[in-house]
Amino acid sequence: MYNNLGAQPRVPRPPTNPQPNPFGNTFYGAGSGLIRGGLGAYGEKILGSSSEYVQSNISRYFSDPQYYFQVNDQYVRNKLKVVLLPFLHRGHWTRITEPVGGRLSYKPPIYDINAPDLYIPFMAFGTYVVLAGLSLGLQAKFSPEALNWLFVKGLFGWFLQVMLLKVTLLSLGSGEVPLLDILAYAGYTFTGMCLPVLGRIIWKYSYYFLMPWTCFCMGVFLVKTMKRILFTEVRSYDSSRHHYLLLFIALAQLPLFTWLGNISVNWLF
Repeated sequence: MYNNLGAQPRVPRPPTNPQPNPFGNTFYGAGSGLIRGGLGAYGEKILGSSSEYVQSNISRYFSDPQYYFQVNDQYVRNKLKVVLLPFLHRGHWTRITEPVGGRLSYKPPIYDINAPDLYIPFMAFGTYVVLAGLSLGLQAKFSPEALNWLFVKGLFGWFLQVMLLKVTLLSLGSGEVPLLDILAYAGYTFTGMCLPVLGRIIWKYSYYFLMPWTCFCMGVFLVKTMKRILFTEVRSYDSSRHHYLLLFIALAQLPLFTWLGNISVNWLF
């Protein structure tokens, strides 16, 4: 009975892939584009603010190392006079500024005698080590180990001077001075140290005159420099403490110079 019905007509099925909505893709593309653009702008804003924050803090505390090596012969001669004879410096002690990128920036050492540099401290430190080794050789006490200890002694003395200046500025609320500035100011110690060491090599009794003289000059130079930093660069003033701390910086040069000037095999004494 049922075999005589024949083949049943097929019912058409709806297509599995419906026709795309022309408005749907438009809205979807626009929405995804807005989301991607918003996220991209937000990410760039975050990364940009983070990089600016890192750059500002690096320049705030470390500055640009190339800045401290922009020197010439005239600057070196004049700077040595200021460090070794600070009371004869008749000019001002403030640093010269110039507009750079919409803000004020200090001129490099080649254009400003009061700007700190690292060329003179590094050269003075190397000269100190060479003169100390020569002094040991004249005493028949030279050895590579002794020269190595003198190198470590000089570095440790440099570190002590940096800590002295940094702690003094922090105690007066002036901790924003770049670290390389303080490193340069502390490194000028070896400019004065080379004179008594050289004097001992030439005539040993001249050491007892040159040592207090260079110690006094370094104390005057550091006091004038720290006063400039407190009054002009950081604009911090505490009359109840700053005189005593500046006097402490000047007096601390005597034991430091005496220790560094004692050239011996035992670097602790």
